[in-house]
Order: sequence, then structure tokens, then C-alpha cells
Amino acid sequence: MKGIIFTEFVEMVEEKFGFVMADNLLNQSALKSEGIYTSVGTYDFQEMIILLKKLSTEINTPIPDLLKIFGNHLFSRFHNIYPHFFEGKTNSFDFLAEIDNYIHVEVLKLYPDAELPSINIRFNEDRSQMEMIYKSERKLSDLAYGLIKGCINHFKENIRVELENVVADGSQVRIVLTKE
Repeated sequence: MKGIIFTEFVEMVEEKFGFVMADNLLNQSALKSEGIYTSVGTYDFQEMIILLKKLSTEINTPIPDLLKIFGNHLFSRFHNIYPHFFEGKTNSFDFLAEIDNYIHVEVLKLYPDAELPSINIRFNEDRSQMEMIYKSERKLSDLAYGLIKGCINHFKENIRVELENVVADGSQVRIVLTKE
């Protein structure tokens, strides 16, 4: 997993739960990297699982909820770090429609070894509803949900988001966004 995800996770923990919590989390988690992350590095995905489990226990919050919180945080950070991805986008549907065909392509140029989910998009006839089919062996649809909610908040829209497992293990999820 790319280091930027780890560095942003630690930053989110510091912002929302305090420096002491972030420091304890890194020091008490027996991480192979010793909790030393750089945004351009690559780290074992299992370290993120370890951090999530530890934080979940410490603050008594389920991991799916933490992933949603993190996704929302991550979207705002991506907006600050990669403003060119947002140029010309005036709404969530226009932005989200370009994730797989533009944003992920550009990410792979920067990080050729990145393991990204695939996202297939369909709209209903009047474009009031978007269906996203999210596929990932890492099963991080709750993170995707948080990113989507961050996007909706960014564009100040009223859109309902529903998740439904297509495959029981969460490796394929149907996400339906409906304008209200």
C-alpha cells in the first residue's frame, strides 16, 4: 500500500484523536516498518489492518466506521494535494465518473506499483442516479464510501449513498448514489 495512505492516516489520527493517540498507536503496534512512513514509500497492507484494529480498540469505534471517517478526511487531503484532478469538475457525478479512467491512470503514472481498486460506472437515463461497481481484493469499500461522502460534501450536494455487497466477502460492492 502506498505510503501516502499511511501518512494521511497518521495525520487524521493526530487531528481527530490527538498526537498522543497517534504516537501510542505507532509505538504499540509492533509494525515491521516501526511506524516510520513516507508518502512515496510502499508498505505492507497488513500494517494498515494492525493500525485500524488498534485504533478501533483504543477509541471503541468499529473499523468500518473508522474507514469511513478516514475516507472523508482523505478526500479533502487529495483535493489539496492534487488540485488538477478537480479542474473543470462542478459536481460529484462528473468527478466520480473519472476515477477509473483518468485519476487511477494518473496515479499509476506516479506510482506504477500501486494496487488500485477497479470502479465501473453506470448512470440512469436522466443522470439522477449513479451506480458504481467497486472491486478490490483489499475489501475497502468503507474507505471508498468515506471518499464518496467527502466528494459529496466538497461539492455541497444532497446525494444518498447506499452500499450492497455483490460478493459476500466484500471484494465486489455495488454503490448507488441518488440525487435528492
